[in-house]
Amino acid sequence: MRVKELHPLCCITLESPHALDDNKPPPQPVTNLTRSRSLPATSLTGGSNRRSLASAGSVAGILYKWTNFSKGWRSRYFLLRDGILSYSKIRRPENLNLLSSSDDVRLIGNISADRLSRMDSCSGRRKQEKSVGIVHLKVSSFRESKSDERKFYIFTATKTLHLRTDSISDRAAWLQALASAKCIFPLRSLNGDFSFTSPKDLSISTERLKKRLQEAGMNENLVKDCEQIMLSEFSEMHGQIKLLHDERTNLFDALRQLEEANLEAGAPGIHSSLGRGKYSECSTTASSDDKQEFEDVSEEDEPSFHDTKEYFNEPNIGSGSNLPNNSGYADIKRRTKLPDPAEKEKAVSLWSMIKDNVGKDLTRVCLPVYFNEPISSLQKCFEDLEYSYLLDRAYEHGKSGNGLLRALNVAAFAVSGYASTEGRHCKPFNPLLGETYEADFPEKGIRFFSEKVSHHPTVIANHCEGKGWKFWGDTNLRSKFWGRSIQVEPVGVLTLEFDDGEVFQWSKVTSTIYNIILGKLYCDHHGVMQIRGNRQYSCTLKFKEQSILERNPHQVNGFVEDVAGKKAATVFGKWDDSLYYVAGDGVSKTKVSDPASNASLLWRRTKPPPNVTRYNLTSFAITLNELTPGLKEMLPPTDSRLRPDQRHLENGEYEKANLEKQRLERRQRMSRQLQESGWRPRWFEKQGENETFKYTGGYWEARGHRKWDDCPNIFGEFTEEQLADSA
Repeated sequence: MRVKELHPLCCITLESPHALDDNKPPPQPVTNLTRSRSLPATSLTGGSNRRSLASAGSVAGILYKWTNFSKGWRSRYFLLRDGILSYSKIRRPENLNLLSSSDDVRLIGNISADRLSRMDSCSGRRKQEKSVGIVHLKVSSFRESKSDERKFYIFTATKTLHLRTDSISDRAAWLQALASAKCIFPLRSLNGDFSFTSPKDLSISTERLKKRLQEAGMNENLVKDCEQIMLSEFSEMHGQIKLLHDERTNLFDALRQLEEANLEAGAPGIHSSLGRGKYSECSTTASSDDKQEFEDVSEEDEPSFHDTKEYFNEPNIGSGSNLPNNSGYADIKRRTKLPDPAEKEKAVSLWSMIKDNVGKDLTRVCLPVYFNEPISSLQKCFEDLEYSYLLDRAYEHGKSGNGLLRALNVAAFAVSGYASTEGRHCKPFNPLLGETYEADFPEKGIRFFSEKVSHHPTVIANHCEGKGWKFWGDTNLRSKFWGRSIQVEPVGVLTLEFDDGEVFQWSKVTSTIYNIILGKLYCDHHGVMQIRGNRQYSCTLKFKEQSILERNPHQVNGFVEDVAGKKAATVFGKWDDSLYYVAGDGVSKTKVSDPASNASLLWRRTKPPPNVTRYNLTSFAITLNELTPGLKEMLPPTDSRLRPDQRHLENGEYEKANLEKQRLERRQRMSRQLQESGWRPRWFEKQGENETFKYTGGYWEARGHRKWDDCPNIFGEFTEEQLADSA
């Protein structure tokens, strides 16, 4: 039977693995060397007593921390003091100069007297080792491993520390020390120990002032003037106190929420990012779930310090609350999940389908519907507008005369379009010639329209109008299969024009999907993106190509420069997470995980949806193929939402989807002859031989009248004679 040891300082129980054997005494959580006195048996209620207990309860020692698969377990020096656990790298044993003989710290572990003496002798002349990580126990939790008696975990809001000791007794000592520190600084301190005097309780009386002035012989008018000055000064001071009171109250409310969130996320057996069902114990021979956890706590990502203002204000950035005139569209309800599949799909080997097409253009390879996601390439173009609020913000900055912030927000918008590609391994449907897609999102203040304007080469043109800006371009995707990877090179120019005449243009970078045959599929974007402006600022962004042993992938670095070539700002971040900037030319190589203290957030990716499918669609992408009430009757017969194979796939009707896809691919063979016979796009026109397709107008007006006489039913039935004529 498992016996629980009750810690003497609090009501937290620690399970001891050695309590299973009643004949063996439990290990004593003491160290081989100690500099500490016994903890005083005093009450924990007083502030001074709490402080003395915190100091007397300080412990230190060497633990092994899991870093990543390339470096494995590495020794780190840990110090627990005042409810904060900090750790540092150990370059050489003699560099352990973190303590002096005067420190009241208990050492855990087998630290020899010889090393301790060297540590003391070096402390006077060596620079103190810099901490690489800090954990506040107030907003963290911990537990022991059930599979390894020397391991334990510490959970924070953003990561999990995997730690290992040299012995079983050392682990028991560390867990006991952590429990003691947690009890000395309980969570409830924020809920009960802070009381603020409300500004409403403050008042002032002028009676004594009036009496004194009257005794001095001053006339009544002068007394009233003095009284009025006094009341005016108090009123101003009262307003300042109220402002400080509100700010302090909001700060502690935010801290309470943060602590509660961390307490829930760090509960025993639950990992904040994996959930109850997927969490598994880690062992030396890591399981698949363990590997994911290990990868999540790469040492490259340890130091992550951000401005408090960023986190308290951030929800307003992604929510679109900064967009004007959204209140009138609060009644728009868009779906949050795809329909439940009607059938169980059958897996198909991608390698068996494309092994004979090495070096070929994959846009001409017919794949079964299993490899598609339920949106078309036309709709995928609209995904680039998910964070269109960045362009609204850029417009406002430019209108107020801040051209630098306009350019920075345009750069953030250009990067944000790649965030939705993370984990997306399925291919969008290749549109038929003349297929269209519209997106009217009044809650975002944008209207988007796209059309497939060429079949060979495949070219998709699109046009979007927002609040003070227009965005258009055409894209020709050239894809090649190289045996173990698929490389996609976008050809085309994207143009953004503001109402005041400022224009920015850029082209997309190369995208590659790796591990087609073996291993886990993943997508990477790499290359240099030049965002050219026609006025004061332009931007250069480098998407770093991911290497095999890359510990910090998806990096984007760049700068904004003026017309004279002088750097005005540095930009850095990750295309699947966030983007920051620092004004001026002061930062050259800044870690994404450790932004400079003066770095400002430009953009952050919204959280993934709770209803995850194998397509890994974002919350925004889930809405793109939706037929909202009354929409079907207003659409032209060429709209992607009416494509039958795509609709069947979304509904999980895989057999019907495959049959329809094969039927439409036979019809697709007619496209080349149509194009060669003089077919022209309905809504776009090419400006010149080497120019971009531009929107000619008229679509939304035709939609208002529901006049689609010149739009053919491209998804309808066709005869074999028509197919033969096109051959």
